[in-house]
Amino acid sequence: MTLHTIMPLDAVWEEGFTPVQTAEVRLQGVLMEVKPLDAGRAEIVRLLDCPLESYLNPAFAPGQVIRYIPTL
Repeated sequence: MTLHTIMPLDAVWEEGFTPVQTAEVRLQGVLMEVKPLDAGRAEIVRLLDCPLESYLNPAFAPGQVIRYIPTL
């Protein structure tokens, strides 16, 4: 990847190296990585293990907010 910018690299990459706390959740047979938002809600980051047709389901698209109950 080549990046051409007049901005200082510190400003460009400052958010790129901050770790995001994620969790793995299985919902309707689809294992996904989610970013917890608040009690019972999470944003889908990516699908990890699922049937191929699940990638076409808009309910499982990255960025969608789902409701779930976290378990230990």
